[in-house]
Amino acid sequence: LFALIDTDRVRLRRWLPWVDATASLADCCGWIEHARRQYSSQEGINLGLWHRRELAGMVGLDPVDWSHRKAALGYWLGAQFEGRGLCTRACQALLRHGFGTLGLNRIEIYCATGNTRSRAVAHRLGFCREGVLRQAEWLSDHFVDQEVYALLAEQWQRGSHDDDEHAALLLSPVDCKQ
Repeated sequence: LFALIDTDRVRLRRWLPWVDATASLADCCGWIEHARRQYSSQEGINLGLWHRRELAGMVGLDPVDWSHRKAALGYWLGAQFEGRGLCTRACQALLRHGFGTLGLNRIEIYCATGNTRSRAVAHRLGFCREGVLRQAEWLSDHFVDQEVYALLAEQWQRGSHDDDEHAALLLSPVDCKQ
C-alpha cells in the first residue's frame, strides 16, 4: 500500500487530502489498524482493490452513519491501473453490499469539482449530482469545491444489479427529480 501511494504521490496529492499524512510505512500500518477497528465496529469498510495479484488502489464505504442509514463511497487507483473499469466494478460491488447486505438508504460521493475521473465514476454508477459545497476541502495548500453525488436505495433497486461483472458499466445516470 505504501509503495503504491509513494510511487504516485504527486498525482494522488492533487485530489486526496490524506496523502501528505501518509509519509511512511508506519503511517500506512496505522491506517490499516484504524480501518480494521472501523470494520469491527461496523463504522466503515475499506478494501484493497487488486488486479492480477497486484494492489491497484482502494475502495470503501466510510464512514457508515447507521442513524441515517447512509455512507460515503470513496475510491482511488494508482495511475497505471486507470482506464480499465476496475474502480467502477469495485464500487458496484460495494453498492450491492451497501444497499443489499447493509440495508443502507443513501450512498454519497464527494469529490473535487476538478477531478474529472472521479466525477466520471459517479456518473457511470448512476449517481445523481446534488450540488457543490464551496471550499469544502483543504488540499495541501488550498481549498477546493466539492461536488456531492448521491444514490438512493430505491433508485439503485430500479437499476440492473445482477452479478454480471460488467453491471456497473451498464448503469445510466439517474434522473435526480424522480
